[in-house]
Amino acid sequence: MAEEEPNDARPSTGAGDPRDRSVSETPWAYGAPGASGSLGTPGTPGPPGAPAGPLFPPPPTEPPGIPAQPPAPPESNPAQAVLVGLLNLSCLGLGYVLLKQWILAAVCWLATALLLLVALPADVDGVPTGVLAGYGVVLLAAAVDGARRGLRAPLVLGGAPGAGTGAASRRLALPLVLALVLLAVPVGGSVAYGAARDEAVEQSLLARLAAVDQQVKSVEGQSFGGAEHTYRKALAVYQELGTKHAGSRAGKLVPDRLADYYASVSAPYEQKKYCEAVPGLQHLRALPGTVDRGLLAGLTGKADDPLAHSWYECGVAGLGRAGTETTAGEHLNALLSTFPQSPYAGKVEPAVREGLRTRAAAVSAGSTGACAAVVDLRRFDTSVGALEPKATFAAVARDTGKEIEKGDFACGVEQFKGKEFSEAVQTMTEFAEQYPDSPQAAHARTIAIAAEIADETPAAGSRLPAATAPGGSRMVMVVSNDGPGEVELLYTGPVTGRVTLKACGNCKAYEGSLRLGAPKPKVCAGPSSKYPKVTLTLPAGQYHFLQKRSGTAGTLSAADKSSTAKIEPGYSYTNCLYVTSGFGF
Repeated sequence: MAEEEPNDARPSTGAGDPRDRSVSETPWAYGAPGASGSLGTPGTPGPPGAPAGPLFPPPPTEPPGIPAQPPAPPESNPAQAVLVGLLNLSCLGLGYVLLKQWILAAVCWLATALLLLVALPADVDGVPTGVLAGYGVVLLAAAVDGARRGLRAPLVLGGAPGAGTGAASRRLALPLVLALVLLAVPVGGSVAYGAARDEAVEQSLLARLAAVDQQVKSVEGQSFGGAEHTYRKALAVYQELGTKHAGSRAGKLVPDRLADYYASVSAPYEQKKYCEAVPGLQHLRALPGTVDRGLLAGLTGKADDPLAHSWYECGVAGLGRAGTETTAGEHLNALLSTFPQSPYAGKVEPAVREGLRTRAAAVSAGSTGACAAVVDLRRFDTSVGALEPKATFAAVARDTGKEIEKGDFACGVEQFKGKEFSEAVQTMTEFAEQYPDSPQAAHARTIAIAAEIADETPAAGSRLPAATAPGGSRMVMVVSNDGPGEVELLYTGPVTGRVTLKACGNCKAYEGSLRLGAPKPKVCAGPSSKYPKVTLTLPAGQYHFLQKRSGTAGTLSAADKSSTAKIEPGYSYTNCLYVTSGFGF
């Protein structure tokens, strides 16, 4: 039951009481003398002789001569203003609902609906900043406007008119508490949305991690050179997730994923594909310089031993191999300079020695495959020449050179025996020029001569020329040049050699006949002193000759001519070389 506050009316003490001066001095009064009553307070008697009447006679409808006073403005109600403002902050416009401002409440509802439409479902990017700022402005404006309107609005929660502010405050207490509780709706919504957005971010990061894992899996087993771009892109994502999002579920998984990354890149090493493994292992060894070390748990330095092993195996296997002779030296040099204390570094020099021994065994005069072996030796020499430091491998380099010399000679012999006479000429000629001090240089020259004759007369290559001339008696053969141009005479048999006869200045080509059975020209018929001569002393045996004349262009018979002769003991021989304009004989 509500208490009524005490009325400010007090009993009148009479016409002379100052409290009634305003009434007594008023030029007009409710009621006239002799009326049913005069203006006064309850229980105050009227003028003497006046009859008793109602205490409060109705006021005149229009006071004479004075306009009606406007109604007093409503009293301000701060508690109600706070209530309406807080209710509007609930994002539902409930303050306007309380004031029955339905249009403004609908504006709040529309703004909230638009915000929910944009914000839900929660995603990684969240609500655009512009949308949040706009909604915040609408919310604050609604709160301020609601507080302004609620400050002087009629009491909205009922109660007796004229009730005091204390009672009004008590009536507003429960709605105010309700408004504060309703504020938990936007706050809780913000917290829930933040949690949903955080989860969306987590799921997005986990999705990125899974996608990168799949990329690494897709190139597993491939050479690092072909998959390097994919590997490096994946590594960049791992680095970002592990550092910028270290607290996320995806970020906490990065160390394990980097362990899988290591296993994928180093897979060729596990498969003993050492040369293929080198680039990937170099990449893994460099990871501490590009990836946060905290993410490389147990991986720092793990690639060192596999890399040293791969450099050794790849380098030794590539010594002398076609296409890898240079890179083999590079791999071994990298091993020796990067891991000089590694057990693999100590194996390099013995391994190079063993490689030379194996190749030297394949090089011997008369063995098959000598030419291929010497080619391999030359590539091996290229590899050895690239090794550092030079002093360490100087002895191996010298021994390799000696084996190449042996191999070149053995290759020429192999070519001669294989009837590859033109190749044997080139090989043995180059040998004699490249190794003039070799004890085999003279023999190489004789083999080259015999091969040159055999290229024209295959019978001359039936056997390899002897390294030394046979003993015993020798027969004289005088060879004259009865033709224009210088002539070179090659011969092979029990002995092999080459002589050159100067040009005969007055000699001309003989006219020959193309008719079979035509008489031979009479050659060397002039004085003996007319013709350039050379004397040969030959052991008995079958000989093959090859005449090579120069400066005889225009003659059909000036081409190289081959012939055979048998030298018998006890005889001397003459041989006249000439040129015909037809077929030579």
